[in-house]
Amino acid sequence: MRFLTQACLILTISMAMSVHADINRDKDLNIEKLATGLSIPWGMVVLPDNSLLVTERSGKLIHLTADGQKIADISGLPDDIRVGGQGGLFDVALPNNYAQSGWVYFSYNKNVDGQGATTLSRAKLNDTRLTDWQDLLVTQSRTGNKVHFGGRISFDTTGHVFLSIGDRGERDHAQNRSNHAGSILRLNLDGTAPDDNPFIGQTNVLPEIWSYGHRNPQGMFFNPQTVTLWVIEHGPRGGDEINLVEAGNNYGWPEISYGKEYWAPLAVGKEHQEGMEQPIKMYDPSIAPSGLIQYQGDLFKDWKGKLLTGAMKLQHLNIITLNDNNEAIDEKRLLRSLNSRIRNVIEAPDGALLVATDSGNIYRITPADSE
Repeated sequence: MRFLTQACLILTISMAMSVHADINRDKDLNIEKLATGLSIPWGMVVLPDNSLLVTERSGKLIHLTADGQKIADISGLPDDIRVGGQGGLFDVALPNNYAQSGWVYFSYNKNVDGQGATTLSRAKLNDTRLTDWQDLLVTQSRTGNKVHFGGRISFDTTGHVFLSIGDRGERDHAQNRSNHAGSILRLNLDGTAPDDNPFIGQTNVLPEIWSYGHRNPQGMFFNPQTVTLWVIEHGPRGGDEINLVEAGNNYGWPEISYGKEYWAPLAVGKEHQEGMEQPIKMYDPSIAPSGLIQYQGDLFKDWKGKLLTGAMKLQHLNIITLNDNNEAIDEKRLLRSLNSRIRNVIEAPDGALLVATDSGNIYRITPADSE
């Protein structure tokens, strides 16, 4: 009996340890395919009924049930979405006051006289149709180039929306604050510039700019608990960056970068310069990041507070550990078994991860020991 009791105790301890074991490989995960056949699912948001709105870069908005069944193609999108290259329909997001206001926010590449401009908009979802569409800000970033649109949306807790804008393939624009390119913008929910933005009243500086010197930020997350804004952006050949973005700061592109030119192994600018911020983390070689969250839930117990981003070029989910000073001290790479470019990752209300890939799939990811 004593040996049986000891065996039971060992088994109990072993089971408890397995529940809290760290996740180090894809076999430690439940990977459930929710949806397939989509055309580059770029943005995702969970509605209050746990159904999903998903944007396709090709210019469609899809409504899915929580288990991935298609409800409808949503009509009412504008006719002037400019699709091509990296451009098209981008993000979809809900503000904190969605229950009261009903507004759904979108970003897209708007056709303006044959050129593309990253644009922030909002509309209301009425059954299978968007109504009351409003372009809140057609950014002063338009070019004929088909690259570096940015386009991620995030909300703070005090009635503001952030929008990321890439340099639009014109490097010098990121240091020129008389246009929006290469910037993070902070707006009131109606698209106007807040009175406490850092460059309000300055000559030849657009009032919507919150930070500048960005190349192509395709992941952005505002943490309401720590009141911090995280951004991940593409470098050139090497030099992808995670930045902790603060008001008025210059993040250096293209004056400083850890990346190399595409056409030769030559540095793009310097690595350091006074008055320009250093990244929290740099990637060389590039992973080509897209989508970003700082995990808030309890389902992945060891991941709380860690940054999660998709990697398109290197095709994995990147999990970054931070210390108490918001310094990146470790990383882990999972979901390589999907063999696909990971375009976006969001956190579901129950703490599960929803992951979208360029191959047109959406996955629900939970710990293997949670079932």
